[in-house]
Formats: sequence, structure tokens, C-alpha cells
Amino acid sequence: RLAHRSMVEADEGMLTAIMRNLLSNAIKFSWEGGKITIRSTEHKDHIQVEVADQGKGISRENQKKLFRVDESYTTSGTKKEKGTGLGLMLCKDFVEKHGGKIWVESEENKGSCFIFTLPLAQTNK
Repeated sequence: RLAHRSMVEADEGMLTAIMRNLLSNAIKFSWEGGKITIRSTEHKDHIQVEVADQGKGISRENQKKLFRVDESYTTSGTKKEKGTGLGLMLCKDFVEKHGGKIWVESEENKGSCFIFTLPLAQTNK
């Protein structure tokens, strides 16, 4: 089955870094045998991309710290993997440079869904 292809004007390296970081985190924080889902939805003027896992999840308190420069937050993965917390800051910076937004929806012990938007290319409207 052919999928509809949405067009965005984006730096390929930055977009690759965003996806690599979000997927890496989804793997790191998923339980063994867990499912990771990637989906995109086209809206009138933007595309929304979601990377969801069924892992550890993040408390509401810590969700508020994830994308902030003035708050340091990092936690170990399901197999005690270490992280710096800088990857999500980089994702935020790259998404915003393209005129998009990024956020998380998560529940502890049920998983996380990182969502970002990018404006559609002018030729795709």
C-alpha cells in the first residue's frame, strides 16, 4: 500500500537527528519486548509526528523539566542506560528552528509519546 507523502522544508540532518534521538529514547525507556510506534498526521498547515513507546513513562513533575535549559533532568533507561538530557534540548532547538513545536504526553509505567510538528512546504498546501 502506498502512503501519502507530506512535504516539509527541513534540514535533512536536523530532521534525522530529531528522529534518531526520539527513537533512541523510546528504545532506551521501553521494557523488553515493548512496542514503539511512529505515526504522522497531515493537518491543514503542518505535519504532526509521534514517537510512542510502552515504557517507563515520565511523571507530570518531570515532564515539565524535559525541554527546559534551566532545569536539569535525566534518568536511567530500563537497563540502567545513562543519558545527559541534552538530546531533547537539541530536538526542541531543531524543531523550533523549523517553526514547529515539540511536547510529550506520558503516564508513569504506561509509556510516553513525543510529538512534534513541522510546517508543510508551500507547494504542499
